Amino acid sequence: MHRYDFSPLFRSSVGFDRLQFLLDSARQKEGEAALAYPPYDIAVTGDGQYRITMAVPGFDPADLDVQVEHETLQVSGRRQARDTGELTYLHRGIQGQDFERRFELAEHIRVVGANLDKGLLTIDLERVIPEEKKPRKIDISSL
Repeated sequence: MHRYDFSPLFRSSVGFDRLQFLLDSARQKEGEAALAYPPYDIAVTGDGQYRITMAVPGFDPADLDVQVEHETLQVSGRRQARDTGELTYLHRGIQGQDFERRFELAEHIRVVGANLDKGLLTIDLERVIPEEKKPRKIDISSL
């Protein structure tokens, strides 16, 4: 297991010391098998906009649950028992196991929506900074 030193990043920033803790805890909580399923991508789709895409073949929208609680996005899948009919499988390579995956969200990130299409679950996120947190100009007065 690799341990990375992020201390050079913290020399010119304030309040981001939580980043290393989040990276370390994510690596410790999830084993190698948990990291592999379901596979996912995280992409930047615009200014302050992101998309998580997860491959969930064989799952219906009713089998999936997407929740946000305390800056944690939790995505879980529980497949209902399905009748395979008269099929006898020689090999089953399409995984359809139950799963639960958590993503730590940065401050002011909110989930915009989720969509399931052709076995891909997409979750759209955006950064919404409150007006009081946006940059503002401070006037300098003289005595």
